[in-house]
Amino acid sequence: MASEAGGDARGIGARLRGAREKRGLTILQAAEKLHVDARMLEALEAGNFAALGALVYVRGHLRRYAELLGEPPPEPGEQYAAAPSPDLTRIPHREPGRDSSLVLPAVIVLGVFAAVGLLWWLVTLPGVKPQPVTRPPAAAAPAPGSAVAEEAPPPSAVGMAAGAHLATAAGAPAAPGEARLALKFSDASWVEVYDAGGRRLIGGLGVADSARTLSGAPPLRVVLGNAPAVAMQLNGRPVILDGLVHRDHSARFVLDAAGHVAPAPPVPGPGG
Repeated sequence: MASEAGGDARGIGARLRGAREKRGLTILQAAEKLHVDARMLEALEAGNFAALGALVYVRGHLRRYAELLGEPPPEPGEQYAAAPSPDLTRIPHREPGRDSSLVLPAVIVLGVFAAVGLLWWLVTLPGVKPQPVTRPPAAAAPAPGSAVAEEAPPPSAVGMAAGAHLATAAGAPAAPGEARLALKFSDASWVEVYDAGGRRLIGGLGVADSARTLSGAPPLRVVLGNAPAVAMQLNGRPVILDGLVHRDHSARFVLDAAGHVAPAPPVPGPGG
């Protein structure tokens, strides 16, 4: 059967070679037209199809070469007959004398060594002494009747796009004569409040639907970035800002102990 396949291959190659010579083409000229290596066409014409790889590549090369030469492509039967047959004598066989049953015991031995090494490593690790658990000191309860600012939520709850949050001064018991100011925000607004001594009682950005309460010695100096969004009460009485809100909705004013509101004096500059 191999001789028949070789004869068919040589017959196809001879037919292609004759067609090329009839058209007056050399191997190099035909290779240039097909954009292939000239040695490939020499293998086709010699019937050495085994050098061209798999059958699918042989078919393609035969078909393209036949079309270039104006010859009908080889029939499928001719292509199969001319295709190289696998050489079964080159299939590797297991050498006698090698017993695959030795592989499993070797794997088991390696696993045992790995387990022993892991156990030794765990045993030789330095011990870690347990540390006693200590409780944080309990927060002191506020004194009865003291005016302490409401506990501020964490910055994540109060922070706005700029990342600012409303910061209040450390709460201290309200002394006699101090005023209690309550702030309620319907929208975001910057707020600053200073007592009579210039100490800032609160400063930062208040967010919508939040409230703050603080105490300080009057008169209180107040700065609001968005005054219409802040409702205020001094000692339980509403604070009215008639005529004190600027076009940009900001307001700067002074609030005395009786709840009277007056425009805040300008802050002197560094050279004032």
